[in-house]
Amino acid sequence: MRSFDAVHVSEPGLVVVEVAAGDEQTALAAVAELGERWVTSGPSEVWREIGEPGVRVRTYAQVRPSVG
Repeated sequence: MRSFDAVHVSEPGLVVVEVAAGDEQTALAAVAELGERWVTSGPSEVWREIGEPGVRVRTYAQVRPSVG
């Protein structure tokens, strides 16, 4: 798994979501669905992990409600 910067989870309600899927289209669709529910960074570049099936993509999200 790729590392991420601690600032991405420095406050309650901030998460890093890594999606593993069989193909790029499915992975990107999953991140798009998350973006419909939460404020997200959008998808990272899609990558493959050596020796593992499918592809991966990451997004950063704020899962707590916005104030105001």
